[in-house]
Amino acid sequence: MTSNYTRRNILIAGGTLAATGFGFDASAQELAGNELAPTPACHDGDEPTLRQTEGPFFKPSSPQRSELREPGSAGVAVELTGLVLTRSCKPIAGALVDLWHADDKGDYDNRGFRFRGHQYTDANGLYRFRTVKPARYIGRTRHYHVKVQAAGSRVLTTQLYFPDEPGNRRDRLFRSELLMKVARVSDGEAARFDFVLELR
Repeated sequence: MTSNYTRRNILIAGGTLAATGFGFDASAQELAGNELAPTPACHDGDEPTLRQTEGPFFKPSSPQRSELREPGSAGVAVELTGLVLTRSCKPIAGALVDLWHADDKGDYDNRGFRFRGHQYTDANGLYRFRTVKPARYIGRTRHYHVKVQAAGSRVLTTQLYFPDEPGNRRDRLFRSELLMKVARVSDGEAARFDFVLELR
């Protein structure tokens, strides 16, 4: 069950972040008393994650990588982690997770692949991206775009949102079901969202 996957478990499963140079070396200790709960807490027979439009800025063939920041990237560092699950709460290994978003000024890179990348979940259904917090832009609150697909299944296209954003109330696409759990850590923020696919 996902309730057994605390933020501390994810850090251990994902390896020591200090070794990656991302700057979250103290996060396990900091979050020990402030664990990020599953989103949503999975129970047998859960509804699949809500679908949303991909928007006008999706680009196929993004690079396979978990580190989306590049030298000189500005913005608050964010580590986004979570699980890809079936409706019966079973983790899905080898699921594709493709992430793209605006930069700290609200711009998308439409020529290259800055703040774009994909990866595959590990044997425990875990994914992890290291990126930055996107800016708001006209008509939209802060958000990430995501596509998730298990082998041989339909693609889930959706968006993830940050809690406590004033822009959430004004964004016509915002849905509370797609809020990430977010906690502050020493050098940025840690976020979590668990995807539930239309699979048993």
